[in-house]
Amino acid sequence: MTSSASASPSVFHYDRYAYLGPAGTFTEAALLTMPGADSAERIPASSVLAALDMVERGDADAAMVPIENSVEGGVTATLDAVSVAHRLHIVGEALVPITFVVASRGARELSEISTVTTHTHGWAQVRQWAERTIPQAAFVPASSTAAAARALLQEVPTADAAVCSPLIAEQLGLHVVAEQVEDVPGAVTRFALVAKPGPTPSLTGSDKTTIMIPLPQDRAGALMELLEHFSTRGVNLCRIESRPTGDGLGQYFFSIDLEGHIAEARVADALAGIHRMSPNIRFLGSYARADGKAQRVGADVSEQAFSAAGDWVASLQG
Repeated sequence: MTSSASASPSVFHYDRYAYLGPAGTFTEAALLTMPGADSAERIPASSVLAALDMVERGDADAAMVPIENSVEGGVTATLDAVSVAHRLHIVGEALVPITFVVASRGARELSEISTVTTHTHGWAQVRQWAERTIPQAAFVPASSTAAAARALLQEVPTADAAVCSPLIAEQLGLHVVAEQVEDVPGAVTRFALVAKPGPTPSLTGSDKTTIMIPLPQDRAGALMELLEHFSTRGVNLCRIESRPTGDGLGQYFFSIDLEGHIAEARVADALAGIHRMSPNIRFLGSYARADGKAQRVGADVSEQAFSAAGDWVASLQG
């Protein structure tokens, strides 16, 4: 792996990127927003797990994978893989507006479509439109929206039509049967760039930190006790989701995105406090926010406040 922070203080450059393929997916579009990715080697993977495996084996230096959608929430396969199955860190993120078309191999009317293929997350974002417009069509799952589009060109197509991006439909020369079929206009998918643990991207003042916290005890108030470490230090949570650990019923971990960077005293102090309660907490990375939203930090939890408090305690200790 090679990395360079010269072009940007918060984004590393890599030579080889894996991404959820094939070419033309929204994931590749997200990858191309990373500095230098357009001139680097881009390797399509058949699944999120395959992309992450490539990084762990050393076949790729970093991987771009979908992690959250503004309509459907977290992408569970990514959350579980990054939090539990793999020892990787998030080093960047990208936001991609999502719009879909229904495409077919040749000219076809909506009433003629009996089967339609796409990724499950894509289908979830057009389900209402489909039930209203093509209720006769059965859903055929695909590994990605781009794979669904390419499947129409097989000798024996897997479906009559595909829900995919306008870009891949244009690239493959497919007939667009309907445009802007998403149920929620303006939907956005968040993608995470992950790599092996190493240097953390620099503090920018507009950052996120992702962590995984196993629930130490399944009892009333256990989660609240964990969350109090954030609230008392003025750390805002952007996302929190519970996921099963796979070790039995009632065993859960919490996947959390919070505002701030591990280099900030309030964030580091909160994580240290949680570590005392849940020693298996995992730090999954601090990185620049894709939306550039500045953090609002109260005076009582500012770096100056923590520094002054530390100096005061040190003076008491002599």
